Amino acid sequence: MTKVLTGGTQGRRVAVAMSGGVDSSVAAALLVEQGYEVIGMTMNLWPSWLPQEEGATRTCCGLSAIEDARAVCRKLGIRHYVLNMREAFQEGVIEPFSREYIRGRTPNPCILCNRVIKFEVLLSKVRGLGMDFLATGHYARVTYDGKRGRYLLLRGKDRQKDQSYVLFGLTQDQLPYVLFPLGEWTKEEVRAYARRLGLPVADKPDSQEICFVPRGNYTEVIRLLHPEGMKPGPILDLEGREIGQHQGIARYTVGQRRGLGLAMGKPMYVVEVDPERNAVIVGPEEALTRETILAEEVNWIAIDALVEEMEVTARIRHAGQEVPARLVPIPGREDRVLVRFSTPVRAPTPGQAIVFYDGEVIVGGGTISRLPDRLCAILHGPSARREESLSTSARAT
Repeated sequence: MTKVLTGGTQGRRVAVAMSGGVDSSVAAALLVEQGYEVIGMTMNLWPSWLPQEEGATRTCCGLSAIEDARAVCRKLGIRHYVLNMREAFQEGVIEPFSREYIRGRTPNPCILCNRVIKFEVLLSKVRGLGMDFLATGHYARVTYDGKRGRYLLLRGKDRQKDQSYVLFGLTQDQLPYVLFPLGEWTKEEVRAYARRLGLPVADKPDSQEICFVPRGNYTEVIRLLHPEGMKPGPILDLEGREIGQHQGIARYTVGQRRGLGLAMGKPMYVVEVDPERNAVIVGPEEALTRETILAEEVNWIAIDALVEEMEVTARIRHAGQEVPARLVPIPGREDRVLVRFSTPVRAPTPGQAIVFYDGEVIVGGGTISRLPDRLCAILHGPSARREESLSTSARAT
C-alpha cells in the first residue's frame, strides 16, 4: 500500500530521523519505495551522567536504538549516520525539564525535544548537508494552503496515534522542509508493512517512558541537577493554613491526589505549586476547574497572529479531550493569549502544552501559565471571579 506524501518543495534528498522504532523505520522504507534518495540519521542523546549500561537497553536515546536503526538501514540498503547531540540535548531538553519542576511547573520533554532538537538543531544540520527534507515517523500531515499563503500542520489520520499536539512548535520556516510519511497511515498498517518488508523492528514495542529518566523516576534527575527542588516545605489549604509537609515541590503537580500524606476526611488535590514559598496548595476537586487560562510562548501556524477573538477547540493534554474555546488576544503580546473554555476544564497544569484546533488544522499552541489575578479580574470580570478568589486565598499567608 503506497500513499501520497505531502511536503513543501520538490526535492528528492531526504534525511530520516531514525529512533530505532517501527515508525521511523517505516517512514524511511516508504521514502525509499517512492524513489527518494534517503539516508538514516540517529541522534546519540544519552546523558553522560547516567549509567551507560542502562542506556544500552533503552528503547530510544540509548545504544540499542542506534543498533536497531543501523540494522533497518542495512535492510533498506541506505546509509546510516550517528550524530552526537548529547550536549544539545542536555542544554535544550534536560536542563529546561528540570528547571521547570523547581519553578512549580510540569514540563513535557517530548515537546521540547521536537521543538529544539529535531526541528531546530537536526533540521539545521540536515539542510546544511544539502538535504531537501527532514522526515520523521510522526503521525501528522503537512500541506500548503495557497489561499492563506501558509504551510499548515494537520492531524494524523490515525486519531489514536495523532501526534500533532507535540508538534505545535513547528514554524513557517521549518514546515517546507519537513516530511511526515505516516500522516495518512494507521499504526496497524505501519506494523503490517514492516512485517511484509521483514524489518527487524516490526514488532518492537513503542517507547512509553521519558528516555533520559532512569527507571521511570523523574525525581532522580531533579535531585541530581537541581536538588533545591527536593527541599521539604509546607502543604497549605486554600485559606493558607499549614496542614502538612511535602518532600520537595518537584514531586507534585496540579491535579495530583496520591502521595500527599493527608488525613482530611475527604479527597484533597494539588491546586497549585508555589515555588516562592516552597509550598504545595491543596483543595477539594472542585477547586481544580478553570474557565479561563493564560497561554504563553504561543506559536501560530495557521495564522500570522491573533488580531481578534477566535473560536477553536483546545486540548490541554496529549490524550485529553478537546473542548470548545475562545481565544482572546492580549494587546501588545502576540506570544500570549487568553483561552476561555465553553465548559470548565479540570486541572490545567502550568508547564504543559495547550494546542488549538480548527477541524483538522492546528491553529497553534503554547504553554499553560498561571493566570495573574489582576489580569483575570480586568479582562474577564464576573466569569473569572471565582477563580480569582480561589487563587488569592491559596496565596494568603
